[in-house]
Amino acid sequence: MSDLNSLAERADISYSMRSTFLPFSPPAIGPEEIDEVVAALKSDWITTGPRTQQFAAAFAASTGAQAALPLNSCTAGLHTTLSTLGIGAGDEVISTPMTFAASVNVIEHVRATPVLADVEADTLNIDPEQVERKITSKTRAIIAVHYAGHPAELDSLRTLADRHQLTLIEDAAHAFPASYKGKIIGSGTNPTAFSFYATKNLTTGEGGMLTGSAEFIEKARVVSLHGMDRDAWKRYAVGGSWRYDVVLPGFKYNMTDIQAAMGLVQLRRIDGMQSRRRQVVDLYRAGLGDLEAIQLPAERTHVGHAWHLFVIRLQTELLTIGRDAFIEAMKSHNIATAVHYIPVHLHSYYREKYGFSPGAFPVAFNAYSRMLSLPLHPRLTDEDVADVVTAVRRLVRANTR
Repeated sequence: MSDLNSLAERADISYSMRSTFLPFSPPAIGPEEIDEVVAALKSDWITTGPRTQQFAAAFAASTGAQAALPLNSCTAGLHTTLSTLGIGAGDEVISTPMTFAASVNVIEHVRATPVLADVEADTLNIDPEQVERKITSKTRAIIAVHYAGHPAELDSLRTLADRHQLTLIEDAAHAFPASYKGKIIGSGTNPTAFSFYATKNLTTGEGGMLTGSAEFIEKARVVSLHGMDRDAWKRYAVGGSWRYDVVLPGFKYNMTDIQAAMGLVQLRRIDGMQSRRRQVVDLYRAGLGDLEAIQLPAERTHVGHAWHLFVIRLQTELLTIGRDAFIEAMKSHNIATAVHYIPVHLHSYYREKYGFSPGAFPVAFNAYSRMLSLPLHPRLTDEDVADVVTAVRRLVRANTR
């Protein structure tokens, strides 16, 4: 790895624009994943079957969860959770504006009312004090999003949930593998949904996992597959029976063995991939930490950050360039960046239905107006990171007031 102390000096002394475009977050897929997927394709079972069961067991073991249910997305996990809990019309669910819309869309899907609570200024996770102010007699659950891979303040949120007899649901789309006060995210008995989308720390292309108590997961399993009391593997594997019953109108959210084959390999590789992510984070901190015009992401001492995203915030009062122009300038340097996220309350559906103004959640809105995410993935080389650092430093230097 490059000398950490040399990055800022390199950026300030020498400059040569990249000749190729640096993508934001390509998947880290190797020959092992390809071989396992081919093996699954050549097997007698490509939908939900033995590999999916193996993946569920391995994931539960890695997180310490009582049980795990493989699904086709994190969104499916959240929707299945709300449906399993019986949350619906007349109920309220509290969540955060600083998330991808799916975290809140699922509340609409069950015809409940989403109630948004502003975020903490450092982590951009949902603020427990703001949550407490939003609890009413109609509140049934809290969906806490572990933003960018940094766990939310679970102790405070659990206290609120227990006091008001609510279910705490964790949106851990960014948070594998993360930890809170020494406990792995997903190890608790409350429902926790993970994402294995193409850009995530562990990918199955599309996919997700729901963890929780064994009793809850068994109920969720039925909801997630048409409301059937027995899946295809139990019906058609050796010793199975063709009989089944539909006990409720469920969904079609199952994961396939093709996806699980990739997931099993990714799970074996996760420690190495996470190690590289942390190396990249260290390089970014070393290369950008002295810039007053850049606010680096927080990491509280009692958490293990998954580092799914590296989100910087521009101190725009020190610059003559705004966030949007900064992103375009990075693109001109052949470097992709992104914004995570456009807050939920700014999207037209939620703005028009609930009458949200941009400043309704001032902390989230202020952060959004200044943020951009830098590339962060295991395939980044030290030279790639140095190119990103160089571009950011040069743009800051050229646009400082």
